[in-house]
Amino acid sequence: MTKISKIPANPKNKAKRLFQRAAMIIFGATLMAVGLEIFLVPNGVIDGGVTGISIMASKITGYPLGIFLTLLNLPFLLIGYKQIGKTFALSTLFGIIVMSIGTALLHNVSALTPGEPLLGAIFGGVILGVGVGLVIRSGGSLDGTEIVAILVSEKTPFSVGEIVLFVNIFILGSAGFVFGWPNALYSMIAYYIAMKMIDITIEGLDQSKSVWIISEKYRDIGDALTDRLGRGVTYLEGEGGFTGESKKVIFVVITRLEEAKLKSIVEDWDPHAFVAIGNIHDVKGGRFKKKGIH
Repeated sequence: MTKISKIPANPKNKAKRLFQRAAMIIFGATLMAVGLEIFLVPNGVIDGGVTGISIMASKITGYPLGIFLTLLNLPFLLIGYKQIGKTFALSTLFGIIVMSIGTALLHNVSALTPGEPLLGAIFGGVILGVGVGLVIRSGGSLDGTEIVAILVSEKTPFSVGEIVLFVNIFILGSAGFVFGWPNALYSMIAYYIAMKMIDITIEGLDQSKSVWIISEKYRDIGDALTDRLGRGVTYLEGEGGFTGESKKVIFVVITRLEEAKLKSIVEDWDPHAFVAIGNIHDVKGGRFKKKGIH
């Protein structure tokens, strides 16, 4: 196997990307905290996944929501670190910490008078969904349920969205025993709205992405994608429409969680490379065995 030579990344570009990712995660996690503490929790409305379990645990025990958000997500975070990659795990940990701090600071703030669960579900669902979507676009996550769903989907015929929905049916149904059945129905409304907003923000909850890359350093980029993302690449023959010059085109299929890392890898090798990314409805056959992102 050809040994990949490491090139030093431009410190300024790397620092800029890190700052942009951190800022996006902070903004997204803060939006989720706002959606939870200002709109959903005061009205007895929950979200799905670990967040929903945390809200119910906080209600039953009286302990702050942020404690449960952090503790219950830690086991899933460890799984994500081992199975998905360090970058994803660190981004997720950072987002969860920001979200937990935000819920603590906003605990006694409410934009709505308790007793308006429909408005809370609508506005909370919208804000929460956008926040989660922004964090996912930045290469992280705010809920351990999705991490498990990603891993389970690789071994079953079910999609990430189907697995998350199946789990949340039980979680949202449990809200009826804690907050009452009308609030459980409002929770389902909030969850549906949040999922739609996530779809809009990240262009699909469970989408693979096809990537075409044109660069003079196609071999270095292709080797780096294989080594650092664990994805197989295909080299296609192309021809420039204006120049008629022969060009190599890299084709690779990735998940949405890998998009930020792919862009970083390509920019490290060739900041001027042409990169086109499109959504794929379905992928079958030729699955490449994943390795951790690094």
